[in-house]
Amino acid sequence: MASSGESRPHRVVVLALDGLLPFELGIPHRIFTRARDEHGRALYEVLTCSVRPPGPVVTDADFTIHVPHGPEALATADTVIVPASYELGPLYDDGRLTPELAAALAHVRPGTRMASICTGVYVLAAAGYLDGRPATTHWSDADRFQRMFPAIRVDPDVLFIDDGDVLTSAGVAAGLDLCLHIVRRDHGAAVANEVARRTVVPPHRDGGQAQYIHRPVPDPQLATTTAARTWALARLHEPIQLRDLAAREAMSVRTFTRRFREEVGVSPGQWLTQQRVELARRLLESTDLPIDRVARDCGFGTAQSMRSHLQQNLGVTPTAYRRTFRAAVRT
Repeated sequence: MASSGESRPHRVVVLALDGLLPFELGIPHRIFTRARDEHGRALYEVLTCSVRPPGPVVTDADFTIHVPHGPEALATADTVIVPASYELGPLYDDGRLTPELAAALAHVRPGTRMASICTGVYVLAAAGYLDGRPATTHWSDADRFQRMFPAIRVDPDVLFIDDGDVLTSAGVAAGLDLCLHIVRRDHGAAVANEVARRTVVPPHRDGGQAQYIHRPVPDPQLATTTAARTWALARLHEPIQLRDLAAREAMSVRTFTRRFREEVGVSPGQWLTQQRVELARRLLESTDLPIDRVARDCGFGTAQSMRSHLQQNLGVTPTAYRRTFRAAVRT
């Protein structure tokens, strides 16, 4: 959802709840306010509001913050983001909105994009935004969240889920992944990558929460799959078989596959597809190469294969993606 016309930047309103985590509250401000077009103009503006009139909001740290906007600011939002809070009360205990929070959310206009970081997902769930839809939250809370909201399809293994007008992310730093993804979706990889560089974070993290779930881990003295991944990234245009990757680490296919999933959070095949999709996005945005050539350079082989993968991962065709983001680069 890009900013509307030339009238004003896309407005992101962050809902600050008592018990909020200051780090997560700051993520939207840090990411969105650094997104600029080629003329240096801000692509977003970020406001922070409370469920009450302007005033103090308690954090989980040893300080409070002054929030300058009341719930009426939600009515002006193009995107609403709800960070985590450790004081959700009946929302966390029973899945019920407090009257105060329900009244605040009533200001949100239909069609507004909604997003959550970590346990902020409880707000979206209790308000009905996630019924029948996929969602994620911090892996340690996923089972409890699923029991409380059985109509939601909870995936505890991913860093974030984009379901169109509703997006959810896992805990803490996954909010960075979510916000960078929104910038990438709205304005393309070049803008998101520049924001990531300025913030000194990776523009896209491999894998998901499976990397962080406590479980028996490989012996650190044993070989990892890093060399195989580095080798593959330099050869995405070539056919790469699982046995080729395993051979780079002198492992059996079975051992390599297990180790890869433990380290990266997805299978080798899924990871390769992710890297090829990201390369396709960069080439579609930054070059005028024919679609067939982009498909070959990314290792998809044919334009039809690349079209299928982009449709599945991005929801658009290569031509539509280029029309949207290549035009933005030239403007």
